[in-house]
Amino acid sequence: NTSQASHASPITLAIDIGGSGIKGLLLDQSGQPLSERIRMVTPKPATPQAIVPLIVEIAQTLGRFDRVSVGFPGVIHQGWVKTAPNLDASWPGTYLVGELEQQLQKPVRVANDADVQGYGAIKGQGVEMVITLGTGFGTALFINGHLVPNMEIAHHPFRKQQTYEVQLGANALKNVGKKRWNLRLAKAIEILDRVMNFDHLYIGGGNAKKVTIPLPSHATIVSNTAGLLGGIALWADPNVVLPPKPNKFVKGSARKQAPRIKSSKTLKKKKD
Repeated sequence: NTSQASHASPITLAIDIGGSGIKGLLLDQSGQPLSERIRMVTPKPATPQAIVPLIVEIAQTLGRFDRVSVGFPGVIHQGWVKTAPNLDASWPGTYLVGELEQQLQKPVRVANDADVQGYGAIKGQGVEMVITLGTGFGTALFINGHLVPNMEIAHHPFRKQQTYEVQLGANALKNVGKKRWNLRLAKAIEILDRVMNFDHLYIGGGNAKKVTIPLPSHATIVSNTAGLLGGIALWADPNVVLPPKPNKFVKGSARKQAPRIKSSKTLKKKKD
């Protein structure tokens, strides 16, 4: 009986928050999809108060799950948002793990979206690099399958006193056109290869489909679904840094930094 088998192992709700869309998918214990992918347009302004209820809505639509993995477009430290350059300016200081655990009543793990995309793409051998081409420009680096944490190259200088993000994000693609954007991407790959000496490069994100340049033999374009499939690794990889136990929910002085998000769509616990 497949339904009994699925209830015996944990189901993971994988969420991928992007600057233009928020995606959701259910995964079985081995990381295989159990549902169709749901995509909703990222609200404007993309505040915590707008996005958290949208995640609750996706969760309600997809059905039963036991735990949650979230890929977030910014730096995450122990469940707290440090940066969110392509969302609203109110995100830094938000305890996203606590907010989602409060709303969904399930354990939650959150990581940078490029890191999660990497977990869904890498082979776990040698130096593997991931770049994501979406609203912004994301990067992740893995050594023998182990993530190098909080390595954010997007905001480093790239060319003409501008960062990788400014030169290769969605706005740049729109402003300079596909041909010039691709030439910039070729230059970026060349520089990153010299600096990182990666064994393999994986290129993902919503704008990876706009890549027209010939890629080096050790570079591969991966499906954007990797940003969801990689969510299983947040529960499988012992190296993922987890929030400290006392901060499971926002309490005490932390409440001043991360005000509770009110939602009329709080997910009620359902009896199985």
